[in-house]
Amino acid sequence: MGSGAWGTALGAVAALAGRKVTLWAREADVVESINSKHENVRFLSGFTLPAAVAATADMAQAAQSDALLIGAPAQHLRATLALLKPHLSPGKPLVLCAKGIEHGTHKLMTEVLAECIPDCEPAILSGPSFAKDVARNLPTAVTIAAKPDVARALQEAFGHLTFRPYASDDLTGVALGGAAKNVYAIACGIVAGMGLGESARAALLSRSFAELCRLGEAMGARNETLMGLSGLGDLVLTATSASSRNYAFGLDVGKGMPRDELYKPGRPLAEGIATAPALAARARTHNVELPIAEATAEILQGKITLADVIPRLMSRPLKTE
Repeated sequence: MGSGAWGTALGAVAALAGRKVTLWAREADVVESINSKHENVRFLSGFTLPAAVAATADMAQAAQSDALLIGAPAQHLRATLALLKPHLSPGKPLVLCAKGIEHGTHKLMTEVLAECIPDCEPAILSGPSFAKDVARNLPTAVTIAAKPDVARALQEAFGHLTFRPYASDDLTGVALGGAAKNVYAIACGIVAGMGLGESARAALLSRSFAELCRLGEAMGARNETLMGLSGLGDLVLTATSASSRNYAFGLDVGKGMPRDELYKPGRPLAEGIATAPALAARARTHNVELPIAEATAEILQGKITLADVIPRLMSRPLKTE
C-alpha cells in the first residue's frame, strides 16, 4: 500500500522470495509504468521489477492480499489507514514500513495503527536498508516485529539469499529505533556541514544512541532491540551516509543553506524534520532528557542558531557516562 521507492523495493523482495505481489498506487502513471514496463519510472527508475509484481489503483483489490505492507510516510499514515479500514477483514496482518513519530499526537507508528485499526494483526519492518540497495539485490538485513507466529510467517514471505529478516516481538523498540534515528541523522549531518570534524560526529553519534536507549527504557523497549538492526544498525547507516535523506538535509543545514531553500517544495522527504519536535515532546512526557534531539528540533524550528547550539551542548554539567 504505497508505491514509492521503498514500497516498490519491498514488493520486488517479496516477489523474488516467491510471492505474488500487488502494489497499490494513487498515481495513474505509476500503475501504468509498473504494469507495462515492469519499472516504477517515477519513484524507482532504472530497476526492472519481477514479473510477479503488478500494480493497481484499486485499494479494495489490493487489500485482499494475505498481508499488507503500509508504505505511506509517517505523517500520512493515519489518513491512509482511514481509507484502508473499510476494505479490511479482522486479523489482517498490517506491516508498517514508515519510520517516524506522528506530529501533534507524538505517537509511534505502532500506536497510530492500534488506535486506527485495533482489530488488525500489527507488525513493523525496519532496519538499515536503502531502497536502491534493496532494489539492486544487494545483501540486506532487517527486523520484523510482530507476534511470534506472524513474524515467522513474514520472515518466510520475504527471506531469500540477499534479504535476511530477523524476527522480534518488541514492536515498541523497533518503532522507536526507526523513528529516532532520522532525528539523530540530521544532527550528524549538521555537525559534518559545520565542519566540526569526525571526532565530534562520533561523539554525537554515540551520545545520540545513549539518548535513544534512555527513552527506550522509559517506554518499555528492550535494550537488545535497540542494540540490533532496527536501532543501532539503522542509526549508523542513516547518520553516516550521504545517501541518507536525513543526513543530507542536516548537511545542508550545517552549511548554512537558507530556510526557504531547505524547505522549498520538491526537496526529498526527510522524515526527521517532523519527527524531531515530536520525539522531544514524547520524551518530556516520560521525564527523559534528550539534549541532542531537543537541540536538533530547535535548530529546525529556527529557535536557536548554529553558533549557539554547540556551546549549549558542550557546557552541560559534567557527569558519568
